[in-house]
Amino acid sequence: MRIAVIGAGAMGSIYGGRLSQHNEVILVDTNEKVVDQICKNGLKIDENGTTDCYHPAALCDTSNEKPADLVILFVKALFSRSALENNRSLIGPDTRLMTLQNGAGHEDLLKEFVNEDRVIIGTTEDNGAVLDFGHVRRGGTGVTNVGMLTEDKDGFLGRLKETFDSCGFEVRIHENIQYLIWDKLFTNVSLSALTGILQVDMGYIAADEYTWKLCRQLIHETILTAAAAGLEFDEEAVAEKVKKTSLNNPSGCTSIRADLRDGRRTEVDTISGAVVRAAKKYNVEVPGHEFVVNLVHAMEGRG
Repeated sequence: MRIAVIGAGAMGSIYGGRLSQHNEVILVDTNEKVVDQICKNGLKIDENGTTDCYHPAALCDTSNEKPADLVILFVKALFSRSALENNRSLIGPDTRLMTLQNGAGHEDLLKEFVNEDRVIIGTTEDNGAVLDFGHVRRGGTGVTNVGMLTEDKDGFLGRLKETFDSCGFEVRIHENIQYLIWDKLFTNVSLSALTGILQVDMGYIAADEYTWKLCRQLIHETILTAAAAGLEFDEEAVAEKVKKTSLNNPSGCTSIRADLRDGRRTEVDTISGAVVRAAKKYNVEVPGHEFVVNLVHAMEGRG
């Protein structure tokens, strides 16, 4: 399969590198140092105590490239549009666009570039870290969950599973992938968002009674919005799961906290903002999430 991976950060490199074992892979990134390193010395992935070197093609400019069978988007969500626009040559009439990015609602953008029946959305339980240019660590493996917005009439997801599994991943195909995406979203829109605003460790959220009240409000609003979208969740079970995540990671630092701490823009528009957009669509009141989105953007503006 001809696969283009846009974004050579930790996750893009892990997928791009391992998929290059049995596929024609193009790894795309705007950082010339990363691309040059991969072109000259290959892509190094530390895993299970060893370092393996992979050799996907690496490019900054794809304007002369032919379309891929599959394009996987692995940039931060706020860069998704520019990433797709700058790599339109990779997207043809038969190309599938796939996102495993954090948050929800990415399909709305992807549908601007391909037909709805060629959009694949999902989540990944893999994790990793960048060690150096062209060198990443695969910190843990897990399931790659995928699904489509429409019926998979061509059986593409079966081919995708076979392709990914043969390269060291574990793909599970879901008929209702949105349920899984929202299930993962609960922690991000409550616990993670609050750690960013308050600039605290993950353990603080469940330990402080006032912060936990705020967290419960955000969970409740998300439950109501999901229900309006036809996705039913047990609120107490969700709250317990979020609390355990907080208590089991007392000194954990979320990406949104790190972004705000270090003066970077965040992915709040595809996390808390995804709840706000869905709530407007279904006429659900979510004042807590609206406040979170505005406050995070205000914090970004401090420079």
